[in-house]
Amino acid sequence: MDTPSQAAAPVDLPPLLPQTERVMGQLIAAPALQAALAAVRRDDALTLADQIALSEIESPPFHEEKRAADFARRLRELGLTDVSIDAEGNVIGVRAGTGDGPRLVLAAHLDTVFAAGTDVKVRRDGDRYLGPGISDNARGLAVLLQILRALDEQRIATAGDLLFVGTVGEEGNGDLRGCKALFATDKAIDGFIAVDGVAVTRILANATGSRRYRVGYEGPGGHSYNAFGNPSATHALGRAIAAISEIQVPDEPRTTFTVGTVKGGTTVNSIAASAEMELDMRSDNGDELNRLEAGILPLLEAAAAAENRRWNAPADKQVKLVLTPIGDRPAGQQAPETPVLQAARAAQAALGIPLLKYSAASTDHNVPVSLGIPATTLGGGGAEGNNHTLREWYEPTQAWQGPQLTLLAALALVGMTGVSEPLLARRASRPTRPPQGV
Repeated sequence: MDTPSQAAAPVDLPPLLPQTERVMGQLIAAPALQAALAAVRRDDALTLADQIALSEIESPPFHEEKRAADFARRLRELGLTDVSIDAEGNVIGVRAGTGDGPRLVLAAHLDTVFAAGTDVKVRRDGDRYLGPGISDNARGLAVLLQILRALDEQRIATAGDLLFVGTVGEEGNGDLRGCKALFATDKAIDGFIAVDGVAVTRILANATGSRRYRVGYEGPGGHSYNAFGNPSATHALGRAIAAISEIQVPDEPRTTFTVGTVKGGTTVNSIAASAEMELDMRSDNGDELNRLEAGILPLLEAAAAAENRRWNAPADKQVKLVLTPIGDRPAGQQAPETPVLQAARAAQAALGIPLLKYSAASTDHNVPVSLGIPATTLGGGGAEGNNHTLREWYEPTQAWQGPQLTLLAALALVGMTGVSEPLLARRASRPTRPPQGV
């Protein structure tokens, strides 16, 4: 996640809705809410300690089990009794509401981009903490724990349910598999906030979708001199790349493409029998992403055909396309009136945090946004750098603002019993539950 410049101008958006301002005013005036915000700031060092401890448990792609078990343990120790790990590997802890209110997910991803065996020990260098994954996303997980700690300490009851979720597979080829599984199995979710990145001055309003393919070409190969005239897999790949590079895309909605990796062949004096590349296509708009994909995919087949025509290759000597989907992240857009976005903006204003970036990205919130479920991603607070590298660092500068922001937005959405009504509406039909105590 990128951190907006503090010199950036505030984002110009329509005023908050009167209902949003009323609910936020009720919350801010509540002594228990003020005590919870103070507790978050008081426990800043404890939140950081959780963050470091979680970061030092390796959680490589598709093998998040150790960190998941530890996160589940921590949720139970903070008083949640309804904690489970689902079939995909997500950790799900439910803090039940007192009435028949909405169901809001607070999520942070468990996985990192680092392979098993990576040294994830955190070391301190002045005010910075260095370690692979120390910020992305050990920070988000620690923020969820601090929110739960503050709610329970102040005995804050909510009308709606809060689900504390550690998701798997958010990074790279994980393809949001954890979040996809969550929404495939739980049809009663009404809203979603992911904590990812650190910038509290940023709200992700929309979801940047992506389609990814591994594009391979396979042919007869042969010696570069003796078999000259056989079609080449690398030449076909080159034709495809050249054709892709000429594609025109709109500036708005922002739409992009790239060939991210290329490999193939065996030696300098061989006609390549195989070659492949990885192709990434992105857009903030689902229809535009479909159009881009529909324009590029035929070029891949055409590249093989052109290479075969060049050498007049018989059927048994032809280069063939092998196309493998490796990623599908859905896109989506939301209106400024969407309750989750309203709550996030109101929480920023109440805490004196300027909104400097209102944008789109690709995170776990892509899944609910694409389904029409109000969602956003908020920052965990502090500063970060060199993410996705072994030199990743985190600095806890005013770090408490992250959990304060998500806590306040969440309470606005699910309602604080005896203080405010939920901004978030129930979208799913489910049995009415009798009122419960805290």
